[in-house]
This record gives sequence, C-alpha cells and structure tokens, in this order.
Amino acid sequence: MSIGNSPEDERPFEDDLEEARPSIGRALHQARIEAGLTVDDVSSATRVRIAIVHAIEADDFAPCGGDVYARGHIRTLAKAVRLDPAPLLAQYDADHGGRPAPTPAAPLFEAERIRPERRGPNWTAAMVAAIVVVVGFVGFTAVKGGDDGGTQTQVADGSKPATGKSSSPTPKNSKPADPKPEPSDSAIAAAPQDKVTVQVSAADGRSWISAKDHNGRLLFDGLLKQGESKTFQDSEKINLVLGDAGAIQLHVNGKKIEDDFQPGAVERLTYTKGDPQVG
Repeated sequence: MSIGNSPEDERPFEDDLEEARPSIGRALHQARIEAGLTVDDVSSATRVRIAIVHAIEADDFAPCGGDVYARGHIRTLAKAVRLDPAPLLAQYDADHGGRPAPTPAAPLFEAERIRPERRGPNWTAAMVAAIVVVVGFVGFTAVKGGDDGGTQTQVADGSKPATGKSSSPTPKNSKPADPKPEPSDSAIAAAPQDKVTVQVSAADGRSWISAKDHNGRLLFDGLLKQGESKTFQDSEKINLVLGDAGAIQLHVNGKKIEDDFQPGAVERLTYTKGDPQVG
C-alpha cells in the first residue's frame, strides 16, 4: 500500500515565499529602474539625500534615524517611483517588530535639510547708530549756535566780530524705516484677499519646516519648536514642506486647515489665495 503526499506537503515552504518576494530596497530599486529614473532624479524630486536613497535600496535603514523616519522615507520614495507604499510599509513593520509608536521629530530632519535660514539686516543696531548720529549733530549745532550768539553780542557792543561762517540750519531728524513686522494673529484673522497668508504652528511637538514663495525664494528653513509659530505671506502662493506633519497646525487665509496629518509623515503642500484647501 503506497502512501501519497498529504495536501500539506504540497504547500510551498515559507522560505520559498520569502525568496519569491523581493526586499523593500530591491523593490524600490527595480521600480526606479523601470520608471527610467536615476538616484539623483529621485533625490531631487523627494528631497531625500542621495546617500539615504542608496542605503534604503540596499535595505540599510540605519541612516534614516529611526523607524518613524524610515517609514516616511519608504512612503516618499515609493510614491516617487509610482509604487504602492502600503505593501512595503507592511513588510517593513513585519521585519522590524510592528508599527512604531509616534515619536517627536528629531532636531534636524536630515532628509529635508536644504540650507541655513537667511538672516535679515540688524535693524535695531542701525536705529541705535542713527539716533547716536542725530543726537551728536544736534549737540554740535547747539554749541555752534552759542558761539554765534557771542559773536552777535560783540557786534552790538561795537567790537569787531571774529571772522567765521554762520551756522547752518539744523536738519530734521530722520530715522531708518522700521523692518516689516511679521503678521500677527489678528492679521491672520483679517487676511487680505489679494494675498495668501499661511500660519504654521508647532502645536503637538517640534517639526522641521521649509517655506517658499511663488518665485521659489526660500522664506524659512529650520526647526519649529513646540509652541512656536511662523507666518508667511505672498501675492500668489506659499509652498510648504513639513518634516513631521502630525505636530503641525495650519491656518490659511484666516481659516484653520482640518487635515489628519500622521506623526512622522512628510507633507508637501501649496496654498493659494483661493484656499483653504490644499493647492
């Protein structure tokens, strides 16, 4: 009597299934090649550094700085190469002990770091210097006026006045114009219709943010600590990159944006005069 194989013996081994399924890095690499993109192309489109793109395609997630950021990079790269990120995220969670708990953003969101914030002129120092110059000039003019008074007295008494030039009239005091202040909360509430006004607040933690105007000029690039806020205004549109969108609260043209941003997620947003809805 021969004994045949049971149905269980016909099932593929789990090792065979693992070999049939490519790794996360290999899947991203193959999708990038099929899309006709280079690593430089992907890095420019996602703002993820070239070294990190290479590391992820080699299944090395250590440079990402933690599970939250690794998942964010996987999602961003998958979208860039037109790949569904959900299976890759599930595979990453299975390989790394499940979905990580939300954590605050790192001091510098390395993947999105562009360049240091541009600093404006020191208007306070300029104003102090201008005031010192004006006060010195007024004092000098007063002394000259006293000398001229003495000369006029000598003329009245019949004495020969000393030869000299008459004092020049005192010019009007002038101060440099104050720098344009950042719009306040009340200004946000009454935002002008001919401009787009965006207020970014770190309500639930700290987050790296980047903001540009419609010409691509960088308005801000840095870390926004919890409780801090920044307001940006432009005649046409504001482009934002949020390093940890789950920690951010947005007000656009005086209205709160009700978006369910996930902790650790990187979001790229554009707002125009016609919003509040994502452009």
